[in-house]
Amino acid sequence: MEKAAHPRTARPGTAHPRTARRRRAAGLIGMLGALLALMLAGAGPASAHATLDSTDPAQNSVVATAPQAVTLTFSETVSLSGDSVRVLDPAGKPVDTGNPAHADGKGDTARVGLNSGLANGTYTVAWRAVSEDSHPVGGAFTFSIGAPSDTSVSTTALQGAEADGLVAALYGTGRTVAYAAFALLAGVAAFVLVCWPAGATRRPVQRLLMTGWTALLASTVAVLMLRGPYERGTGVGQALDLSLVRTTLDERIGTALAARLLLLAAAGIFLSLLVGQLGQPPKPATPAAAAPAEDEDADAEAAELRALEQRAAERPQREARLGLGVAWLVLAVALSATWVGADHASVGIQVWLALPLGILHLIAMALWLGGLASLLVALREGVGAEVVDRFSKIAFGSVAVLAATGIYQSWRGLGSWGALTGTEYGKLLLVKSGCVVVMLGVAWISRGWLARLRSAPAEAAEVERAEVPEPVGAAARSEDPVRQAQLDRQRAATASAGRERGLTPTRAGLRRSVLVEALVAVAVLVVTTMLTNSPPGRVAGEIKAAGTTAGAGSTAPAAPQTQPGRTVELKLPYDTKGRTPNAKGTATVTLDPAGTGPNEVKLALDGTNGKPVDVPEVQLAFTLPDRDLGPLPVALTPAATGRWSGTAQLPLAGTWVVSVQIRSSDIDQTTPTQQFKIG
Repeated sequence: MEKAAHPRTARPGTAHPRTARRRRAAGLIGMLGALLALMLAGAGPASAHATLDSTDPAQNSVVATAPQAVTLTFSETVSLSGDSVRVLDPAGKPVDTGNPAHADGKGDTARVGLNSGLANGTYTVAWRAVSEDSHPVGGAFTFSIGAPSDTSVSTTALQGAEADGLVAALYGTGRTVAYAAFALLAGVAAFVLVCWPAGATRRPVQRLLMTGWTALLASTVAVLMLRGPYERGTGVGQALDLSLVRTTLDERIGTALAARLLLLAAAGIFLSLLVGQLGQPPKPATPAAAAPAEDEDADAEAAELRALEQRAAERPQREARLGLGVAWLVLAVALSATWVGADHASVGIQVWLALPLGILHLIAMALWLGGLASLLVALREGVGAEVVDRFSKIAFGSVAVLAATGIYQSWRGLGSWGALTGTEYGKLLLVKSGCVVVMLGVAWISRGWLARLRSAPAEAAEVERAEVPEPVGAAARSEDPVRQAQLDRQRAATASAGRERGLTPTRAGLRRSVLVEALVAVAVLVVTTMLTNSPPGRVAGEIKAAGTTAGAGSTAPAAPQTQPGRTVELKLPYDTKGRTPNAKGTATVTLDPAGTGPNEVKLALDGTNGKPVDVPEVQLAFTLPDRDLGPLPVALTPAATGRWSGTAQLPLAGTWVVSVQIRSSDIDQTTPTQQFKIG
């Protein structure tokens, strides 16, 4: 239960306590809303789910000659597999050499070699990788050699990184079960340690703990086995492929899953200590010798002695609870880190803050939702109002932490108000927020039941479970059918009375409201799993834009038409991916008179600041793909820093391709191209 389930009894003479509480709640909501608005309004760019920044050859470009390799550059580090980059010719046949790798050791790149002797036409590049936050991404684009052509490959069909339907369903179910199992394991243990130590001796509580541990173990193994097929889009039959499992273990998420399995072994030892130590009743204190009634000093000394003896008898259990509490905290933080360290919080902006807040968010979720499951059992076992009060305080703190960390995560993931309704991430976040609001409403109802329980002394005390004896003769079989039916009904009523012992009407009402709250919590866990699998709203737009560009078609932009005798100026943006100032800028090619025959050519290289830049090597060539003419190199003469001139012979009219090969350092090189028409 949450804030609503933590009532405060009004003092006599206090004016309008409900109004004061409502004003405080309204003020808190208003402050949180204003904080969220300010954070969203000032959000800047972030990174999560890798996006494709650039390609070489460029998307939808036309190159004069066949490249030796295809290079992709991403917004963040990606993991590659043997078929992460595939290149298909116009007929759909693969023309790459396979086994893509990072270009020059840069983790944010992928490069695959191409076969030699590729013919002119349109080629399709399909790519699939795993981003740094452990989510698979993919897409497709085209480029042309010589001139565009028809192609049998559909880039739309290759877009995205969709997993097999059954694998995706099983993988998502495994992740949801893992979240729920962690909440059950950590939340029930915390409930026993803080609210109800005697619960460690109850079978239902022990079953809850073992269910959480077993479910988390099974779901972790399932996610580890399904990760390989999920990344590669293959069927569930590949789940038993040990080579895929080994590949997964080399990734960040595989390391996190392996660490979780090791932590579960430690958690098993913790559970045995929890049940074994808290399940031992404290040793009774030795009664002090009775003092004469008239000796008040002796009475006081005897009472003090009894109190000291009582504290001494309870001391072993207090020390055990303290030690177990420290162990629980270490395990809870470590287990939470296996999710946070391989998810959205591990990449992007403010990782140093997002990681600890993500851990806090998960632990608060476990305290609240796991505590609800424990409370259902505790109410069924007839606990007193003081146990419910203790959990109510914990639930209030958990909800406060969830609200604060949730607002930060929303700001970090959304980036703008429009992302709330314009992206899948934002829509799921709205659904999750709605479920939480429903839980708060149900908790307000629970608050009323808790107030009734506290106001009834007979119901507030813990109820001892007692077996109702079976009526005499109930076990015997009667020859009379009517009598036998009466005995059966009596036996059923007896069993029901035994089950419902301790569930007074008030306790039953409170238990029903807590049950509804727990059911809504399951929906929250499902939506949370879907959120972790969705690209954050602030980068979904980038992914959509990249996909739109990649799938725009297989034809290159129309070549500019030149007029004979007129000067034409062609601007070719370039980026060699180097770190030097000359690695990025614009190459400007000027032709005069831009007609058939000899043309005076001028080449200018300008950096991103618009100033001329010099490079170690630059080459200029012209190709007429339709006539298989070229490339025709141009001998360039340096004129000034970043300026060259020469003469190009363009003997025929048609659609020409100009290419400028630019090398900004010993290893950084690129060749931008552009079409233009003559005649």
